[in-house]
Amino acid sequence: MLKTGIYVDAENIRMCGGYGMRYDVLVDLANAGNSVLLRANSYLAEDRERTKDDPDYRQKLYRYHDVIRQCGFKVIKKLVKHFVDDEGILTTKANADMDLAIDALLQARNLDRVILLTGDGDFIRLVLALQNMGCRVEVIGFNHVSHELKETADSFLSGFLIPGLLPIPAQNGEERKRGIPINYNPDRGFGFMRYYNLTPKGLLPESVFFHCSKAVEVNDSLFNDSSQIFEFTIVKNTDNNSRTEAWDIRALNE
Repeated sequence: MLKTGIYVDAENIRMCGGYGMRYDVLVDLANAGNSVLLRANSYLAEDRERTKDDPDYRQKLYRYHDVIRQCGFKVIKKLVKHFVDDEGILTTKANADMDLAIDALLQARNLDRVILLTGDGDFIRLVLALQNMGCRVEVIGFNHVSHELKETADSFLSGFLIPGLLPIPAQNGEERKRGIPINYNPDRGFGFMRYYNLTPKGLLPESVFFHCSKAVEVNDSLFNDSSQIFEFTIVKNTDNNSRTEAWDIRALNE
């Protein structure tokens, strides 16, 4: 069994499109296949001045921390610090990068696999150090992920593609999927959408046929971009021998 650790740079994830991420899905992902979750840490910021003065904020924040703990994560808080610069401008800072890096390096002695949730390129050296210790490092991020971080990791997967990690509202009662275009033929206007299902065996890739006429906006350059994420509904086209197809295709950044 692969001994797995998860390390979440929660503030980076929250600010880069991962607000509302479900930690229980991360646990399922880490425990899927030939893997067992051994360590799970989430690094969050807390504005201690605000928690003292704002009861509603304090209640919501601590309830959120409790939910994360109930999923099996250890919550590591970094207190927000307030600074006034020479021009009298107030700035705030709560950087937990050092805490995450030190914990990951110390705990990696007992791990085979590290799942790192961040898009911050400052973690490239950490990824290299973990790899040199023999760990496989898998990075999950949402928006604004460092290109160098993607290249350095053993694998990168957009969090938008992991089923249930960011729940997708149903449309007209139909389940929506997220995927990336592959093998698109602009001359004939068709290709395939690759998406994932999270099973006890792990993330399993699937593909479904699509035609550009089923997109809200036809854009060949986006369909040829394998990093572009689309939302769609999978239907059986009764006019085409009930073939399974992707319909109502929308670019995620629309």
